[in-house]
Amino acid sequence: MSRINTNVSSMLAQRVLGIQNQGLVGNLERLSTGLKINRGKDGPAALIASENLRSEQRSLTAAIGNAQRADQVLNVAEGGLQEVNNLLLELQSLVGETANEAGTSTEEKEANQLQIDSILQTIDRVANSTSFQGIKLLNGNFDYTTSGVSSSISDVTVNSAKLSNTAGAYTTITVDVLTSAQTAEVYLSTGSSFLNDDGGSITLEVTGQDGVQQFTFASGTSQASIIAAINTFSEALGVSAIQNTADTARIELRSTKFGGSPFVRVKEVEGATAGSVVFASATETTAVSDLKDFGRNATVLINGVQAITNGLAARVSTDGFDVSVSLDATTSLNTDGASSTFYITGGGADFNLSPKVNLAGKVSLGIETATTGNLGDAIEGFLSTLKSGGTANVVNGDLTKAQKIIDNSIKQVSSMRGRLGAFQKNTVGATINSLSIALENTAAAESVIRDTDFAAETAALTRQQILAQAATQSLSIANAQPQAVLSLLG
Repeated sequence: MSRINTNVSSMLAQRVLGIQNQGLVGNLERLSTGLKINRGKDGPAALIASENLRSEQRSLTAAIGNAQRADQVLNVAEGGLQEVNNLLLELQSLVGETANEAGTSTEEKEANQLQIDSILQTIDRVANSTSFQGIKLLNGNFDYTTSGVSSSISDVTVNSAKLSNTAGAYTTITVDVLTSAQTAEVYLSTGSSFLNDDGGSITLEVTGQDGVQQFTFASGTSQASIIAAINTFSEALGVSAIQNTADTARIELRSTKFGGSPFVRVKEVEGATAGSVVFASATETTAVSDLKDFGRNATVLINGVQAITNGLAARVSTDGFDVSVSLDATTSLNTDGASSTFYITGGGADFNLSPKVNLAGKVSLGIETATTGNLGDAIEGFLSTLKSGGTANVVNGDLTKAQKIIDNSIKQVSSMRGRLGAFQKNTVGATINSLSIALENTAAAESVIRDTDFAAETAALTRQQILAQAATQSLSIANAQPQAVLSLLG
């Protein structure tokens, strides 16, 4: 080296030392932050992927929190329903005690009625006070609202329905009856009076879903008397008798309920000297001595989906809606080929259990009103009729009706609790597990991209330290090298 104005070796050493120092700073930054991607220049594509995964993690965390909150809301609602259920069991006991009329004084009945009134008030109070953060849960706040329900549908229960967040959004429900529900039917040939060829009495055994009873009719018993005798036991048998309109010489024995389970069986026990009197229909010409007939469940489509039916009741449960309807047997809807449409216009408890805020990620659940005016049904009556002065009070009301109402109310509350429990276990619980696994895997993927590998980074740090020290030493030598020119100046 004989030039001193430009020390090329020093410049080279400075450049290399700068590079080594930058590398050393990068190693120290990654080790101190624990991240190998700290800014865009550390890896543009990796940064984009990492931020996307971070966004997914936050969404998953929020969804897990939503699911856990939903679980707590349902716990509170189920707790209120459990207390209502306990009160209904107490009502059942009071009605059963009061039914023992010969051993229960008027004062005891009145005392029991006071207890019943208090229980009914408590049920209403529980329904109106069960809340989560001030939001009422059992007073109908989360019950679905409907419109356009025909009088031919006696009851509509919406368990869940997904409605768009758009103002005025609604869901159309179309009920198509392919085949009607029917009662079981057996016919007796009686004429205007049961003459039996003057052969004495006839004994028939009538069996229904609820019981069995034998009837003995003397020859010459009028048709009206036969009908009245059978109807006296209608409630105990689940069978009623009327004069058939197609053939007024025959009595029609029907099950009091519709569906495939209710049945009517008539068996001739003794005394039919003129031959059998039991027929399968009003126009049947062949008589038999023993005949059993079952009713028929309706065949129903709800929005084109085959419904599960039990007599007049039909239910369809899909991802979009879960709806139960009961047909009114006295209307034209319980006819082959009949149809009716109504609309779900709002309501329900909506929970967002998905990382994405959209209709697909929303789950909805209807929580019915648990007040005394809603527990029960339109056929037997509602729980409120058990209060003082009501038609089912225990002082002078219909105790059989009271028990049926309580039975229906207990089934209704139990069904609500079952639905809440199933939703908690199979929807909320499963969602929490699924989201937790997704969060774990997403965090692992983001960690691979962004987190520092300390083993590799400490090795790199050691290398950079050595290279930086070597570059510093090289720069020192390069800076000292031009001093050799002084020897030429002697």
